[in-house]
Amino acid sequence: MSVPVPPPSAAPSAPPAGAEPGPGGAPAGPGFHPGPFCRFCGSMPAVEATVRGHQGFLVMMRFLRLPGPFCRDCGTATVRRMTANSLWQGWWGIASMVINPVTMLMNLVTWLKLRKLPAPVPGAPGTPMPTGRPLYLRPQVLGLLVPLAVVGAIVYGVQQDPEYAAVGDCVHNSGTTSSPDVSVVDCGSSDADFRVVGRFSTSTTSACKAVPEAEVGYWVEKGSTSYTLCLARLAH
Repeated sequence: MSVPVPPPSAAPSAPPAGAEPGPGGAPAGPGFHPGPFCRFCGSMPAVEATVRGHQGFLVMMRFLRLPGPFCRDCGTATVRRMTANSLWQGWWGIASMVINPVTMLMNLVTWLKLRKLPAPVPGAPGTPMPTGRPLYLRPQVLGLLVPLAVVGAIVYGVQQDPEYAAVGDCVHNSGTTSSPDVSVVDCGSSDADFRVVGRFSTSTTSACKAVPEAEVGYWVEKGSTSYTLCLARLAH
């Protein structure tokens, strides 16, 4: 009895010219794209990018960087986490006050690149990270108050410094006549003792002789700084 033999199967066709091998070395179809794949979950599409962070420790600092590739979700989660940490860890040093804003601007560029990606394609080896809350909803955003407080303290100090006093400003002497400690105050304040009626860039009280209403001269000579304030006493 004869047994019918099935015809031999057709040999696999060669992949199109220019096609790259798929996973496991299998021939890739014309629409296959091998990567890059997210470093955390293996999803695609992903993009090459680097997320950065900064830590300041008064006289020391640390520069943190985490290179990709990242899918949209894992990259966004990483940007939010490292930027949030920098918001409260990155200000504690003079140089860090300058470096930390630059770090955050670099993360902004990375985030703009990530947000252009579509959602991760299902079926990856891992699960994309939850992106978490936006930065403005995280408590670390209060770290922005640190540089604002520093700037405010500098501005306040400059406003009180008699070196920057102008004619018409009022001052208070919390020291003595022989050892004055002069600061600029609001003219409506009860601490206001004198009004500045003249100012000269020389450190000698004789300059105030040219100002008829001047009663007292306050002069300072400190390094390259020298000036004289001519003062008139305020009546309370």
